[in-house]
Amino acid sequence: MRVNGTRDLDGVGIWGGGLTGGLVAGIAMGLVLHLGGNQIELLGGLAAEPEMAIGVGWTIHLMLSIAFGLLFAAIVSRRVIQDQIDEFNDYVIAGLAFGTVVGLFAGGVVFPVAMERAGVATLPLPYLPVSGPAAELFSALLFGLGHLVYGLVLGAVFAAVNGVTPSGVRERVPLGR
Repeated sequence: MRVNGTRDLDGVGIWGGGLTGGLVAGIAMGLVLHLGGNQIELLGGLAAEPEMAIGVGWTIHLMLSIAFGLLFAAIVSRRVIQDQIDEFNDYVIAGLAFGTVVGLFAGGVVFPVAMERAGVATLPLPYLPVSGPAAELFSALLFGLGHLVYGLVLGAVFAAVNGVTPSGVRERVPLGR
């Protein structure tokens, strides 16, 4: 599996890992956001009528999750990154770092642009279980946690699709050769 000290990834593993990882990670993150504070409904509310907000929010969220999963695949499959990544934990750490950057980008650029396009000056916080400044803090913490969950799951699924398993699994499960 290693060639000249770097992992030999193929196109199916790279793009399949990015797509699958992005989708699975998007579902995991979406559950955190949806169950924690109805933030999926909040996202959908910026793009659709309130009665369609949940479905539209999930659709937008999963499409973005897949796109960012493919971006992650493009980044971690680069030779310069592969020279640094060797173990399952390395992919998880790369995913966590990626999820953090995506969260900062989404919260600092994407979400404000979406709010501006929707003509919304402040977040419609009635979706959240608390109100006022506590709602804003809760929303930001939940948003951050959701992106960490996304990155963790993305890195783990990408690694698994590409045949990289946690070290404890390799010793306990015989792999066909």
